[in-house]
Amino acid sequence: MAVSDQDVTVVLVHGAFAESASWNGVIERLGAAYNVVAAANPLRSVAGDAAYLRDVVRGVGGPVLLVGHSYAGMVITEAAADDPMVRALVYVNAFAPETGESALALSGKFPGSTLADTLVSYPVATGGNEVAIAQNAYHKQFVQDVSGNVAALMARTQRPVTEQALGEGLASTTPAWKLLPSWFVFGDQDHNIPVAAHRFMAERADARGVREIVGASHAMTASQPGEVAETIIEAVRGTS
Repeated sequence: MAVSDQDVTVVLVHGAFAESASWNGVIERLGAAYNVVAAANPLRSVAGDAAYLRDVVRGVGGPVLLVGHSYAGMVITEAAADDPMVRALVYVNAFAPETGESALALSGKFPGSTLADTLVSYPVATGGNEVAIAQNAYHKQFVQDVSGNVAALMARTQRPVTEQALGEGLASTTPAWKLLPSWFVFGDQDHNIPVAAHRFMAERADARGVREIVGASHAMTASQPGEVAETIIEAVRGTS
């Protein structure tokens, strides 16, 4: 049975060092024509975050398009495994892991990431550490293509991620991008995940659509919302 654009709910999932409001510009550009939910990603573990996202999908109660930024690519890939409600995946400067691959492994697969030198860490009560980007490094590292005021606000509202989440490999035996159509949009000035890694993952996934944005930072959800929205619209129409 055919599914129209209006029948599909776009579920947006933020990554590490961001939060759900980082999608505001994208949501505005998608407009009233699309059903959209921006989920709050716990950023505690891939398995736990994916379980939470599955709850969100069940709450939607209809077909969904999962959109992940950065670390959330790990989460949407795991959450989509064996879920017939998920119709497609969109990776926004995001990880598209193979079974067993972690965010740390993929970000280090090619040279160029400067993230490690900007992180501050502290212990959490449940064990291990969580990390955040230092306030004075956030603008240059994460979202250099927005104003200083916008970057400062994002730095103060960023959600830290556990080291466990970054180091945990994909558990599902068949990555969802092998079974579902996928779209990729990424910037060539991503300082967190080298652009070579994005190109590699998009090619490996045999992506149906790929946008590489010249000069765009890691946080394209905030700095290039129009390009991100266009990719999402293309994905919705491509699966309708």
